Amino acid sequence: MSEKRAKVWLWIGSLLVFAVSLIHLSPLYLLAVNSFKTREELYENVLSLPKSLSFQYYQVAMERMNILTAIMNSFIITVVSTMLIILFSSMTAWVLARHEDRVWAKAIYMTFVATMLIPFQTLMMPLIQFFSQIQQTLGFQIIDTRQGLIFMYIGFGSAMSVFLYHGFVKSIPISLEEAGYIDGASPWTVFWRIVFPMLRPITNTVVILNVIWIWNDYLLPSLVLSSERVKTIPLSTFSFFGQFTIQWNLAMAGLVMTILPVIIFYAVAQRNIIRGIADGAVK
Repeated sequence: MSEKRAKVWLWIGSLLVFAVSLIHLSPLYLLAVNSFKTREELYENVLSLPKSLSFQYYQVAMERMNILTAIMNSFIITVVSTMLIILFSSMTAWVLARHEDRVWAKAIYMTFVATMLIPFQTLMMPLIQFFSQIQQTLGFQIIDTRQGLIFMYIGFGSAMSVFLYHGFVKSIPISLEEAGYIDGASPWTVFWRIVFPMLRPITNTVVILNVIWIWNDYLLPSLVLSSERVKTIPLSTFSFFGQFTIQWNLAMAGLVMTILPVIIFYAVAQRNIIRGIADGAVK
């Protein structure tokens, strides 16, 4: 009797998981299906399949979005920002973790943690005004540049990354570093030859979180970037949303092209993603 109950509950659980999966995948279905429809088909029934499979709306969307430039901008901003976040956050967390008994280390670490609690919406207008003033006074090109946006991403992404690295570094035996110092290694060599390779699981987690966040982010680029030559993919899709009309079929095609690289990234790095998150959670 207990085995039958166990099988019944297993079937019920499987059905619930399947139902929840369908609910989560339904937006992707609507997005993909409606990107092939005409406006008339889309307004008739958003759930139905398209009458014909044509990529003409993707071609129009690519031209309107200036897709190659947008992809290149998003790629450069995402890759450079993530690499610099990893570089600075890992070193910062290592120093803070190895000097956690010092008052200054505790103060700096708590400052990083506290900044995670501040909503970006409360900072965005003062931030833009501050950097606009610096640009006008000192002549540094920060607003409407990729390097300015990368600089801001480093600032906003470092808090969470330092927090994750800090907890992981504390699990690494300090005796390994002491052995390196005894052999004559410098702190720089100890970090890159001994510590950083052992941070690989949490580095995978940090990479995933930051890549998905920066690639899909719309709010910060919309405040910083205005020129067509530096717009990212999320910004370029906004061209389909006019003041009085919305070209939903073109917008759907543009959104599919926007999220497709992230889906491919997740599919390729799935094993590392799961392993990194699991190891990071255990540590």
